[in-house]
Amino acid sequence: MDLKTQELINTGKMLPLMEEFYTIQGEGAHTGTAAYFIRIGGCDVGCHWCDVKESWDANLHPPTHTDLIVENAKKYAETVVITGGEPLMWSLDYITAQLQLAGIKTHIETSGAYSFSGKWDWFCLSPKKTKLPIEECYREADELKMIIHNNNDFKFAEEQAAKVGKNCQLFLQPEWSKKEKMTPLIIDYVMENPKWRISLQTHKYLNIP
Repeated sequence: MDLKTQELINTGKMLPLMEEFYTIQGEGAHTGTAAYFIRIGGCDVGCHWCDVKESWDANLHPPTHTDLIVENAKKYAETVVITGGEPLMWSLDYITAQLQLAGIKTHIETSGAYSFSGKWDWFCLSPKKTKLPIEECYREADELKMIIHNNNDFKFAEEQAAKVGKNCQLFLQPEWSKKEKMTPLIIDYVMENPKWRISLQTHKYLNIP
């Protein structure tokens, strides 16, 4: 990679774009709403149940000029969701500034494991045991989305909920491959602990991206 490209990446003016698409938000607080998704490559958090492992290696996804990504988003959506991979591996100050200048709301879905950057209308934090969030990400979280893969994850969810602000919305979401086993347990848990809400991957049930 040449020095000019590396400098553009370092400043967030180029990003390793994996894919971008207009769809219906399938999870969490904004389920059922239209949004333009920008998936950025690169992640070393290493969730064994990740359903987009092809996003992990940033080298597989060509650096793309951020201005072009913004122009594409402006054709479709009032809301953009930046996801990954792990999007906070990259500087997101530039892309969020440009999106907001265009009147587009900026949302992120992140593990919170890397330095905070960007300006966000909605910050969805989904902590992982393998690489915990930094403190600033707990403070910024509007939504805490905990993936429930086994019984121990309920304890982890409570530990993470204790670190976010009082206005943060709390969600438990069954890991897709364990949904038949874990969904009934999540239902019972939410009924006993009503501060939590259930999130489902409704886009998979609807067979949309």
